Amino acid sequence: MSVLIPPALRPGDTIAIVPTARAISVQELRDGIALAESWGLKVKLGAGIGRKHFQQAGTAEERAADLQAALDDPQVRAIWCARGGYGTVHLLDHLDLSALRRDPKWIVGFSDITVLHNALHNLGIASLHAQMPFNIGAKTEESRETLRAALFTEEYGVVSGEWPVTSPGGTSLATRHWPLVTHREGTCVGGLIGGNLSLLYALRGTPYDIDPRGGILFIEDLDELLYHVDRMVQNLRLAGWFKGLAGLIVGGMSDMRDKNPEDPFGKSAERIIADALGDTTYPVCFGFPAGHIDDNRALVFGKKAKLSVTANGATLSFDGADLA
Repeated sequence: MSVLIPPALRPGDTIAIVPTARAISVQELRDGIALAESWGLKVKLGAGIGRKHFQQAGTAEERAADLQAALDDPQVRAIWCARGGYGTVHLLDHLDLSALRRDPKWIVGFSDITVLHNALHNLGIASLHAQMPFNIGAKTEESRETLRAALFTEEYGVVSGEWPVTSPGGTSLATRHWPLVTHREGTCVGGLIGGNLSLLYALRGTPYDIDPRGGILFIEDLDELLYHVDRMVQNLRLAGWFKGLAGLIVGGMSDMRDKNPEDPFGKSAERIIADALGDTTYPVCFGFPAGHIDDNRALVFGKKAKLSVTANGATLSFDGADLA
């Protein structure tokens, strides 16, 4: 299936901010609204902003109706998921995403929004793994600028330029006696896929699972017990996910921890992933600037990309001229 790339935004276009999971107030969105308006966009707030049903921004039916309204509105040219948390999975049974095959528009978000990235991937529609409006003021300028570039540019170029990919973790890992992890050099081309490890794992075996073969897989996660990380990674390994990849990008594996620090699991999240790769030979890099970190740069899921990992650093490019 060919991948549909939503058209680039133009000043004057409307972007809808819709909460698909946890509740959020207008006040918490002020930085995101101001940023979108500074780009010349009109901001339309979904009905769920300010609504609260226990932890969520409404019932599953209410949140799905809010998202469907934005999907079906021809004036809305992009949908910016307000925040993550948990709960987007409840919407899947209530959505008709096929409207995007007729009128593609960007859906933007990360973390819990991996649910929508998977669903869109299976429909052949590109989406943006990028910072959401919640807390965007605390992120790096590169987080904001790469999002703007991805939304407004027909050919979004290099996502992060060249950045170091030396062993992640440094002294903190060494003092805990975890083996350090290094990158694996090489160059590859493939469609970029992935997202939050926990959500990719949770969707395994469902209609929203994805086939990673031939793709460049990106994974990241936040606030997990290390043995939980191992359980998820072993699931992917046993399913053959790591065998047929073109390349692997590991983003922020943030705030990982042991259940009992006095009885540690013995491996970092990065080491768990590295050990699961076996005898594969494709390019691999750790510490990519995306995920639950301050420097959360925009990734175009579904689009063909080129990953180049060298001793000095790595680049990820979506520039069509660079994919030969």
